[in-house]
Amino acid sequence: MKYLTMLNGLAIFALSLGSTCYVQAQSPLKIEEAILKDQKNFYYVDFKKYPKSLNNLPIGVFDSGTGGLTVLDALVNFDEHNNRSRSKEKDGVLDFKQENFIYLADQANMPYGNYHSAEKDDLLIEHIFKDFQFLLSNKYYPNYQASKFNSDKEKVKAIVIACNTATAYGYKDAEAFMKKTNLDIPVIGVINAAARGTLALFDKDESGSIAVFATVGTIASGGYERTLREQIALTGHTGDLQIFNQGGHGVAEAVDEEPDFIKTSANAPRTDYRGPSLDSKDYKIDRTLMDIYNFNFDKNQMLCDSKDTEDCTMMQINSSENYIRYHLVSLLEQMRNTEGAKPLKAMVLGCTHYPYLVKEINQVLGELKEYKGNDGAYKYRALIDNEVHIIDPSVFVARELYEALEKQELFNSKGDMLKNSEFYISVPNQDNKSVQLEGGEARFTYDYKYGRKENEIQEYVKVVPFDRGNISDMTLERFRNVIPNTYELMRNFSEGNSKMKGHAEEIRIK
Repeated sequence: MKYLTMLNGLAIFALSLGSTCYVQAQSPLKIEEAILKDQKNFYYVDFKKYPKSLNNLPIGVFDSGTGGLTVLDALVNFDEHNNRSRSKEKDGVLDFKQENFIYLADQANMPYGNYHSAEKDDLLIEHIFKDFQFLLSNKYYPNYQASKFNSDKEKVKAIVIACNTATAYGYKDAEAFMKKTNLDIPVIGVINAAARGTLALFDKDESGSIAVFATVGTIASGGYERTLREQIALTGHTGDLQIFNQGGHGVAEAVDEEPDFIKTSANAPRTDYRGPSLDSKDYKIDRTLMDIYNFNFDKNQMLCDSKDTEDCTMMQINSSENYIRYHLVSLLEQMRNTEGAKPLKAMVLGCTHYPYLVKEINQVLGELKEYKGNDGAYKYRALIDNEVHIIDPSVFVARELYEALEKQELFNSKGDMLKNSEFYISVPNQDNKSVQLEGGEARFTYDYKYGRKENEIQEYVKVVPFDRGNISDMTLERFRNVIPNTYELMRNFSEGNSKMKGHAEEIRIK
């Protein structure tokens, strides 16, 4: 298996999201009017006073959680050009070295992928508008306890939607909104980038299967499959290219340690669990596939109500690795039950959280390729190509961002991403009396999170700087190991930025 963050020899495409059919809000949302017109509203931004010169402003990147840091990491490490001549050649100097970044994780409202199944598409789009508002404004709260916001955050010159679900459900609305601001600011999404990069792997007459592994909401939007089929027609591919969709229910949540889906301290099944289970209607753990799942039961990575796993009447997944096992087996079973299915040759990671689990994905695909049934025959070998390309769209986003900055002459000559990048996360606004929190924890109840209605303009959340009070040590350790250069930016912000003034030393990121 091969993990692709870059495709050698791939030409840079002029990427346009306009051709893709994205979901749009049914009618104008009130949050748009609050941002554009209501001067007394917290969300109001006076775009007439927006800086005239954009070059030295930071680049904004947002996601529904910390998964989008994989996209930021691709930007941080991007080097495909000569920094002096701007020609297409690596020079050993990072292309965005002199850019400053502002990253927003809308952790309190994540996962975005579940809003569609809760029939709350417009609420999701409202959240996306608020993400834009944060990046385009100067407001943030110094910490979750603060009753007053600060107004010394810089505004941005470009926005990267580092979230597949947000791109699928909010891009068209965001595009229309940005026109109303009269700002000439590039907005970059991810879906077309991944689609084009995937098809570049196939010869024009080559056949094979492409798997889209994404959140349930992204799969439900149809954004990836639609775009892949559009690009197949445009590029003139004549081979039999089949597309299989797998909604990774619970995977992003496990990465971000959402307690509804994973709780590392648990040692027995929980009543508030929402992931796959033996009796789940939509995400059933199939007892007949237990040998194939090959779940890891060590250290409570699976929760069972019996000491003997064969006697479980309740079984719950409690680790990222086991979520991957469940969904990849489900994908291969879907392919096995499809007549004439072609071998899997490419898997698009259609969620920014999934690149954290590439090692697990490759491991499980390798196991499934070698799995033999009771008859001694390989069960899935014919369905898995000798080389499965695991595609992270992030590098294609980096290429599109570079092209946009170059086209509009927006490069920064004075910035320093190592010293000046900033990191923010949303937390429940406990000053808002309507907010409902899980008992003893600073997080929304599931019913409140997905039970809210659009057009009730409230500060559900406060956006605050990253610290060890709002990001667990386990998650930070993953950042340190998987995205070390971005972690260094994060650490510098936490230890040296004036916006961290007043934060206790023990909660700063080291």
